[in-house]
Amino acid sequence: MTVLLGGARDSGVVAWRNLVTIRRNPDLLLGAVVSPIIFVLVFAFVFGGSLGGDGYRHFLVAGIFVQTVAFNSAFTTLGLSNDLTKGMIDRFRSLPMSRLAVILGRTTSDLVVTSVTLVIMTGTGLLIGWRISSSPLSAALGYLLLLFFAFAMSWIGAWIGLLCRSVEVAQSAGLIWLFPVSFVASVFVSAQTLPGPLRAFAEWNPISAVANVTRALFGNPVQPPGVPPATGWPAQHAALYAVLASLAIIAVFMPLALARYRRVASH
Repeated sequence: MTVLLGGARDSGVVAWRNLVTIRRNPDLLLGAVVSPIIFVLVFAFVFGGSLGGDGYRHFLVAGIFVQTVAFNSAFTTLGLSNDLTKGMIDRFRSLPMSRLAVILGRTTSDLVVTSVTLVIMTGTGLLIGWRISSSPLSAALGYLLLLFFAFAMSWIGAWIGLLCRSVEVAQSAGLIWLFPVSFVASVFVSAQTLPGPLRAFAEWNPISAVANVTRALFGNPVQPPGVPPATGWPAQHAALYAVLASLAIIAVFMPLALARYRRVASH
């Protein structure tokens, strides 16, 4: 118990240090905030008219929420890579602190950043006409699912960040894999509209499951206007699949990130 409390305390200190860094350099938040807003405005008003108008906007916003929390894992990648290249990992190693604290502190602070991003995204959605049509409890569960998925994705970002030997490489590696994973999903369009293998990938993509569950919890359309309902196990059990997929990501990438941290911290 003492070890767990000590680890939690150390993680809190590291998380606070990361948040203070952001407070002193607020431009670090620009990427987490500006890009999602641009996605909302472009797809809602440039493409939205041909994709269903107001109905499409109600479908779109929750999907972009999921894409945004997934993309925020790149900040975990950059943060850890930056600490590694600047020698902060070596300094942490010399302190009497839990090895888990460095990574858990980073994922925790990035979860706070994601929470701020979701608040701003919610305001943007409301401005373009999006509404939450469910109960406050359902809406709260929707936001909690988004944060849980963000926490899971941040462990992928942590592992990638510790693999990269420079911030420049981390910047590319943290984002390049997210584009196909987030676009071949039910974020902007339904998986039902995709051909063959892409459709199968999108149906089993955890991002699709989280997006569909979030839409349902917000009381938004799960499918775009005029598109038939999705079929298959992931669609029929989207809530269960979203939670299991998030747990599986944590179960796989938390040990990988910790093992990689032990390796780089021992050099």
